[in-house]
Order: sequence, then C-alpha cells, then structure tokens
Amino acid sequence: MLPALSITPALLEAARVSTAWPFEEAKKLVARLEKAPKAGPIVFETGYGPSGLPHIGTFGEVARTTMVRNAFRLLTEDKVPTRLVAFSDDLDGLRKVPDNVPNKELLTQHLGRALTAVPDPFGTHDSFGAHNNARLRGFLDQFGFDYEFVSSTAMYRSGAFDQTLLTALERFDAIQAIMLPTLGEERRATYSPFLPIHPESGVVMQVPVEERNVSKGTIVWRDPASGQRYETPVTGGHAKMQWKPDWAMRWTALGVDYEMAGKDLIDSVTQSGKICRALGGTPPEGFNYELFLDENGQKISKSKGNGLTIEDWLAYASPESLSLFMYQNPKSAKRLYFDVIPRNVDDYLTFVEKFPVQDDKARLMNPAWHIHSGAPPAVEVPISFSMLMNLVSVSNAPETSVLWGFIRRYAPDASPEKNPKLDELAGYAVRYFHDFVKPTKVYKAADDVEREALEALSAAIMALPRDASAEDVQGAVYDVGRAIPRYQDLKAKGATPEKPGVSAEWFSAIYKVLLGQEKGPRFGSFAVLYGLDETRALIRKALSGEFVKAG
Repeated sequence: MLPALSITPALLEAARVSTAWPFEEAKKLVARLEKAPKAGPIVFETGYGPSGLPHIGTFGEVARTTMVRNAFRLLTEDKVPTRLVAFSDDLDGLRKVPDNVPNKELLTQHLGRALTAVPDPFGTHDSFGAHNNARLRGFLDQFGFDYEFVSSTAMYRSGAFDQTLLTALERFDAIQAIMLPTLGEERRATYSPFLPIHPESGVVMQVPVEERNVSKGTIVWRDPASGQRYETPVTGGHAKMQWKPDWAMRWTALGVDYEMAGKDLIDSVTQSGKICRALGGTPPEGFNYELFLDENGQKISKSKGNGLTIEDWLAYASPESLSLFMYQNPKSAKRLYFDVIPRNVDDYLTFVEKFPVQDDKARLMNPAWHIHSGAPPAVEVPISFSMLMNLVSVSNAPETSVLWGFIRRYAPDASPEKNPKLDELAGYAVRYFHDFVKPTKVYKAADDVEREALEALSAAIMALPRDASAEDVQGAVYDVGRAIPRYQDLKAKGATPEKPGVSAEWFSAIYKVLLGQEKGPRFGSFAVLYGLDETRALIRKALSGEFVKAG
C-alpha cells in the first residue's frame, strides 16, 4: 500500500519548481495527462527478463520508478490514481545457460523453451522462470515497494493480450515496415514479429511466417528441422511476440504511461514506440539511464553474475544506502562494486540528518525525501560508518560488543537499545572490515622523518588534558605537521612562512603507518573515540614495527 504523502501548499509550490530529476520526470507525466486526460490510473512499468537471477540493476529500476511515482503524486496532490507494474517477460525462450546457476546440464537440455517451461535448476519451483520471479518478488517485498507483479506467461495464456495481438496480426505489414530496415540482410529474410511456440517441443520458434489468416487469428509456419507446417493461433499463449514488438504490444494493452530503460535500449525504445503508435497506442514517457559497471568497467550482466548482487550489498550496508546509490546521477555510468558501499552509507546518514532543518525546496532536492516517500525517519547516529570501520581496524574487533566499548566512551548515553541504527551499522562495519579491508591492509614502515613526526604527535597527545576534545587533538596534529619541513604547505589558503599550512602527505603518513591504508578518518575525532592513551599505544606499536611484521 502506498504511504500517505504530507502535502502543504508550500511543499506543492516547491515541487512545481524543483529540479530534482524525479520531479523533472514527473512533470512529463503531468503534461501528458493535461494533453490527453485518462480515465484510469497512470501506469508505471518496470521490466524484468528472468533468463538469469535478478541483479541489483533490476532493483534500481523499480526504486527509481517509485521515486518518479511519488514525485507525480505530490505534483498532482495525490488525486490521480497510479499503479506500478513489475512485468516479467517469462514466456521468452531460454537462449543460453547463465553462468551463476547450478545444474547447468539440466538447463542445456531445455534451451529455446519458454522460461516457465524450463525446469528449475535450484529445485525449489515449478520452473526456472518461476524461481527467478519469486526471487524478484521476495526482494521487492523486502523493500516494501508498492507494485503489481505481472507475468507474461499468465497474460498471454489468460487472453489478456488477445485483442492487442489480433490488432498486431492485422497490422503485421506496418510492424514489418518499422522493424525490417533496422535488421541485417540475413535477419530480414526470416524475421517475424510473432514467435510461435512449438506444439510438441515447447520451443519458442524463431521462424518466418509463411501465411497469415487475420480472420482466423492464425499464422502458418514451417518447422525447419522436420519441414512440417503448422497453423498456430497468435492468441491464448500459443505464440508470443518478438522483443521490440512485444514491448510495444504490452505498452498498448496495459496503457503504460511511464517506463525508463537502460542506455543500451535507446534503439529498442525508439522502434517499440513506433510500433506502439502503429497499434493505436501512445508510447510511455521515460528516460534512458546509464548502465552499472563492475570494478573492471564492464557492464553488469545477470547471466555473467559480475558486479554486486542484491544480497551482497545488504550483507554490508543498509537498504537505504542502496536506494541512495540508485538515486544519485541516474544518467551517469557508475561502478557498482564493494568499495562504493561505505561512502553511500555515510552520505545517506548525512542527508537524513539535514532533512529536519531544511526548507521545502531543499527537502525536495534531498535524496532522503525520495528514498522515504517524503517522510525520512529520525535517525540518531553520533558516529560515522567510516569511523566505525576504522575502530574495527585498530581494535580488530570480531564482534560489535567490542565496538560498543569505544562508542560509549564517545557517546556515554548511547546503547544498542537506544540506538538500533548505530548498532546495525556496527555490525555492518565489522563484517565489511573483515571481508574487504583487512585482507588488503598494507602497513608502511616509518622512515626517519615519519618516526620523528609520530613521536612528536604522541608527545603532543600526552600533553593534552584527559578530557581533550576532537578539535584539541586535531589542532595538535596540525601543530606537529607544520613544524616539520616535509609536511609544510606554503601554498595553502592563509599560509604564511611563520604559520605554514599542512600538506596531505602528513595525514597520508599517519594513515599508512598507523592504519595500513591510504585514507582514514579525521584524526582528532578518531583519537577521542578510540581513547588518547590507546592512540599513543597504537603509535608505539606502529613505530616498533609490530604491524609491518604481522602483515
């Protein structure tokens, strides 16, 4: 069920001028509705090809479409009904065996058959299509999306598409006139917008149509292996349409008003739009988002299983951080791998923290509004995710209870019961550190200058009062750095020969020698959280070579 939106005149006015991309998209729908009023609900659609396991991009499409849907609801004062259809093209034939499934030999025996007729290699559902559909629905339900799942197989077999399919048969030549110029010579010779399903083998056939009988609603085709001719109804699930005509057909049959798609489908959107018009429909609004890339810059593929899975992200970070990743810059290509997780966790917390003190215009530009359908929760997290991971790094904490000892020193009133979100982040930090950070840590042995500087830093910390603030410690870090020629920066803003700035090299040395990593936290905050005595002990261990030897 859709969450209620809190709508005020000021918020509505802010929405009308907002340049946040979901509002820019929603304005297209408002203009569409003004141009051609619609009696039924505005239909948003997302598509899924269940030839492989659902990947994180599938979630991204539903999340982003939901953001546009909520923006539209606000712009129309939630007076226009909407529905979100998550459509599964599960009547498509299995073209190849995915790399990331068990029992590949079983699937190989059923290549070409409809996905809902291919046995489930996992052994949990009636078919491979049903298995992947269940995985998709389970995930979308976990996130609380309001959607209607629609199966291509069910729609074809129930007759829900029959009328539009008969129109497509009647306008066969118009569809061919759109599609054939886009195909190579060899493909043009055999192309048909209809794919009959073989009555014996169940294979979705890629064959030319030899005859059409519009009055009977049938096509005649020949089995290339046996030479036998068949007459097949285009209705009732006996045939399905090719990819681009199929997309156009369901836009027409379902009255789809909005659907976004990946940049790799720009041509498909164009051709499907033309076919939709030929069928008497109006193509939906939408935009083409950039694709996700893995850490090597390769496109993420559900058949290859490269890049992060849905389960991967949720093992190390909150669902909200994943939604933020999807919100940010949808028209820019983004690498989707484990290193992006910590930044998105902390950025999400920052956006939620800012939300209560922002005006309406700023709130609608804040990703938190779009992630939480206009009502972000109040979250009290006094320590960042990156700081928690650094605590795990120096303490080698095997579990969250160790972290809470440090957390209470920094925030005495905090507890897992009072701060469940912080406790959740602590668990993520422990898991992420041990799985990804620890194996890559490389400690640097301090050279003479670094040794002198770190010894001076230890002495400066010892001279501070026990209740020194993070700012006090940070000031000591700067004072030590600017006293050493290697770390002086005379080009820094406001720097003078008497009081030079401090170069990034000083902080890099701290992180590499003490933490075994290129970057690290604001050192003053870290030292207060970890403890001043413990920080000095950390410096002693690093200078003794203990960390380098252990590595």
